[in-house]
Amino acid sequence: MSDRTLHHLSALAGIAVPGRYDKDEGEPSVVITELTGLGLATVACRKGQASALSAAVRKAYGVDLPASSRVAQGAAISFIGYGPGQWLAVSVALANEALAVDLAAKLQGLASVSDQSGGRTVLRIGGSRARDVLAKGLPIDLDPRAFPLGSAATSAISHIGVQLWQADDTRSYDIAIFRSLSESFWRWLTASAAEFGYEVTPAR
Repeated sequence: MSDRTLHHLSALAGIAVPGRYDKDEGEPSVVITELTGLGLATVACRKGQASALSAAVRKAYGVDLPASSRVAQGAAISFIGYGPGQWLAVSVALANEALAVDLAAKLQGLASVSDQSGGRTVLRIGGSRARDVLAKGLPIDLDPRAFPLGSAATSAISHIGVQLWQADDTRSYDIAIFRSLSESFWRWLTASAAEFGYEVTPAR
């Protein structure tokens, strides 16, 4: 019997090659990092269970579910609102399918949970010109006055559906894309970042 272990392979393996591109001098204006090994799961509230679900999430994960397109960050899991009674759960601690398993056990009867870990690619886009790059395809104003810390949105970039949220107070953004469209999105992203120069950092 083989003792080989199966590993998740990134949809951008061999494509998102670390390095500096287009401009080598100074600090990179755009920094792109693929976030791998994340636990990703959608959580949809069942009919009539909104209050009970909120209480269960607060008890299990120490976080209040956002009531709108916002990010609620807990110690182990973040919940990103993307529709009425619907959230994308993201976790580093509960990697890959472990997140959906944990959510399904602790929210049983209150929410429908679907593992998304193998179906999404998540990229972090940072740097001083990150917002300028995204503005080329995103029909949302990312100015801090309109899109402050903790904001999230479900939209499209270059006809590709995305979920986007502000990752931290350094003005970086995390973007989740369907795995099958990752390569197309990567082509758009790198072409849009080329005029500023960009750096691809090792996946983490």
